[in-house]
Order: sequence, then C-alpha cells, then structure tokens
Amino acid sequence: MFATPAFAQTAGAAPGGSDMFLQFLPLVALAVLFYFLMIRPQQQRMKQHQQMITSLKRGDQVVLNDGVIGKVVRVEDKEVGVEIATGVTVKVVKSMIGEVRVRGEPAAANGAKN
Repeated sequence: MFATPAFAQTAGAAPGGSDMFLQFLPLVALAVLFYFLMIRPQQQRMKQHQQMITSLKRGDQVVLNDGVIGKVVRVEDKEVGVEIATGVTVKVVKSMIGEVRVRGEPAAANGAKN
C-alpha cells in the first residue's frame, strides 16, 4: 500500500566533449562580452590619454583632474609647470592632466619670434 514502484532509469550518455563545451559556452560568451564592453574601451582611453600627455607643449591650455584650468609654461619629463593665474605657477604631475582644451602655437626652440 505504501510501496512506490521503482522504475528503471535509462543510462545517460557518458560525459563527452560536446556536452562539456555546451556547458562552458555561456561563460566564454560572457568573458568575450566583458572584454569588448569594458576592458578594450578602457585600454583605448588610456592609450589616447598617454598620447595626449606625450604631445603636451608650452602654451597649451589644460584642465587638471581637479577642475583647475591653466596654461602650460614648462614641460619636463614627469612634471609640467602650469600657470593658473598671472604670476602663479604650480608643478603638476603629467598624469593628472585630464584634458587639453586649446593647443598653443609651437614655440621656437631658441625662444625667438618669427
């Protein structure tokens, strides 16, 4: 009366390569999607920022990451002199420059005007 009938189960297929591939396919798809939506655009932004910093020259108007706007008066290896007000020059690490607004005229090497 309380006994349940026992049904024989059919033997499942042995775990094969195609079944395992189908299980990992969503994970692979997520990894590819993650790369194209997050990692690759960030790498491109970093490359553009690095190119902007290396092409920095005297006379460029820049915006620092904290929002201060100034004019580049001196360019060194890792630092830049930025004039933020008349007679007020601050030293800024190059990587803290967020944007170059106006490109200055190329300065002559010896400081002479044309």
